[in-house]
This record gives sequence, structure tokens and C-alpha cells, in this order.
Amino acid sequence: MNAQIDQWLTADATPVHEARVLTEGGSLARILLDGQVYALRITRAGKLILTK
Repeated sequence: MNAQIDQWLTADATPVHEARVLTEGGSLARILLDGQVYALRITRAGKLILTK
């Protein structure tokens, strides 16, 4: 999988982050942007939800 990520980075230089790494194997991560905290959730169906 790392090879695919490296190809994506080479193509357009956009960073790619693995959601399960951000949640440390769980289903929730908090993301801070300009003093605002957002919640990133992985649902049971494997979808991502980002909420304020």
C-alpha cells in the first residue's frame, strides 16, 4: 500500500493520511484547526464523518 501512496504523492503532491493511523486503531480522532476542534469518526460501515 505504501507504493500506492507514494505514487499519489508524486502525481499531485497532496499529502495522504491513513484514517486508522489518525484514530490509532479506534474510531475517533480529534483534529485541531485554527483553534477549532473537529471530530473525525470512522463508522461501522467504514465511512468517514468529520464534524465540528
